[in-house]
Amino acid sequence: MNEPVLRPSARLPKVYLYRDPIDFRKSFRGLALLVEQELGHNPYDGELFAFTNRHRNKIKCLFWEDNGFVLYYKSLSEDKFRWPRKADELITLTGQQLNWLLDGYDISQMKPYKKRRYDGNFQSHMGAVVVT
Repeated sequence: MNEPVLRPSARLPKVYLYRDPIDFRKSFRGLALLVEQELGHNPYDGELFAFTNRHRNKIKCLFWEDNGFVLYYKSLSEDKFRWPRKADELITLTGQQLNWLLDGYDISQMKPYKKRRYDGNFQSHMGAVVVT
């Protein structure tokens, strides 16, 4: 497995997972507004906020870093993120738990996704996927 190159820090003290799916056309401005108005948090406090889409195959993270927003985006090829489903609107994780989620673990059960490797960009729809 390749070592992740760009990743939110595992040392982040607090990560908030927004439970409901969002419209992924939202930019950092729309996400910051959602954090402020719907969640009642200050998006400039340095906490990371993670969002998913309706299909649970994409994740967007918003983080304020000293002088600007960082937007992290990951799209899964075939799997879905194991997004926690609790009654709370906002779920708190550590930076390490967020990285486990990005690595494909169901953080409630600690079970990983299957590893996938493709031979080309459009091969996955033609059966050229290798699952290990």
